[in-house]
Amino acid sequence: MKKFNSVANTHYIRAANLQKIIKKVQSISKVGIFTSGGDAPGMNACIRAAVRTALHAGKSVTGIYQGYQGMIDANFQEMNSRSVSNIIQLGGTILKTARCDVFRTPEGRKQAYHNLKKAGIDGLIAIGGDGTFTGAEILSREYDIPIICIPGTIDNDLYGSDFTLGYDTATNTVIEAIDKIRDTAASHDRLFFVEVMGRDSGCIALNAGIAGGAEAILLPEKSTAIEKLCTQLESAAKSKKSSTIVIVAEGEENGGAYNVAKEVKSRFNFYDTKVTILGHLQRGGSPSSFDRVLASRLGFAAVRHLLTGETRVMVGLCGNEIKTTPLEEVLNKKVYKLSEDMLEMMDVLSI
Repeated sequence: MKKFNSVANTHYIRAANLQKIIKKVQSISKVGIFTSGGDAPGMNACIRAAVRTALHAGKSVTGIYQGYQGMIDANFQEMNSRSVSNIIQLGGTILKTARCDVFRTPEGRKQAYHNLKKAGIDGLIAIGGDGTFTGAEILSREYDIPIICIPGTIDNDLYGSDFTLGYDTATNTVIEAIDKIRDTAASHDRLFFVEVMGRDSGCIALNAGIAGGAEAILLPEKSTAIEKLCTQLESAAKSKKSSTIVIVAEGEENGGAYNVAKEVKSRFNFYDTKVTILGHLQRGGSPSSFDRVLASRLGFAAVRHLLTGETRVMVGLCGNEIKTTPLEEVLNKKVYKLSEDMLEMMDVLSI
C-alpha cells in the first residue's frame, strides 16, 4: 500500500509540475529580445533566428533597444518576420547596445520590470556576456520573469559553451591582419608587436597567433617573463628570420603591447620595432559561416527552451550539441579553454 502511495504521489508531483510548465508556457505570449554589453559578429543572425522561432510558435516579439537602458527607457519596438530580413550577414546589432549603471540599482530594475510588464513582455531572450547574464539572473530572481541567455562575446570566455558568438569571426579578422602585417614586416626586417582583445581570455591571441605563425604569444592565463621573450627573439634573430611577430593579449601581465615593445627595444639595438593595436576592428565585420550557423542554432534553441518552461539558463554549444547551463554555474565556474597541447605547440612551432 505504501509503495502504491509512493508511486501515486510521484505521478501526482510529475503531473503537477507538468501543469506548472504548461501554465508557464501559456502565460508567455510576448517575447522580448535584447543585446547588451560589447557587440559581437553573429548577434544579428541570432536575433533573426530567435524572432522567427518565436513567431513560428505563435508568440508576439518585441525588440528592446539599447539593452538594459532600453528597458528603463521603455525603448521597445514590435518585430515581425520582415523586421529581421537581410540582417544575417551584418555585424554589430540592429537592437543596439549600451552600458547601464542605473540597472545595477534596485530602483532601476524595478523601473525596467514595470516597463516590461506594461508592454506585455512576459519572457526574455538576452544576448551578451557575463555582465549581461548577471543582470538577467538578478532581474529574473527578483521579479520571477523567465529569461534565457545566449553567449555573445568575441572573448570566448564563458563557462558552458565551447564557442561564443563572434569569437570565430574576430579570430579570422586578427589572422587576416597578421597576414598583412607579415608582408610589411618581411619587407623591412621588422619586429611587430600586435595587440589583440582579451582582457581575461587568451583564446583569440593563442588561436590567431598559431594560425598566423607568430614567433611568440603573450597570454593572460600564462605568465611570460620579458627575459624568456627576449631569449625567443634572440633565437629568431640568429636563425635569420626575415620577419618577427609577437601577439600580445591586452590582459597579459606585462601591461600590453606598448610596454612589452618598450622593454624589448631597450635590450636589442638591432630590431626595428613597431606596435599595432587592432582594438575594436576585431568586433566588426560580417560574421563567418560558423558564427552564422551557431547564432541560428542558439537563437532557435533559446526560444524553444523558454517556451518549454525553462528559465535562468544559458544555451551553449558543447561538442556539437546545444545544451543548457544554469546561469549560476555560468557566472561562478572558472573558464579555461586553452589546451595544454596548443600551449606546447605554440613554443615548438615558433622556432
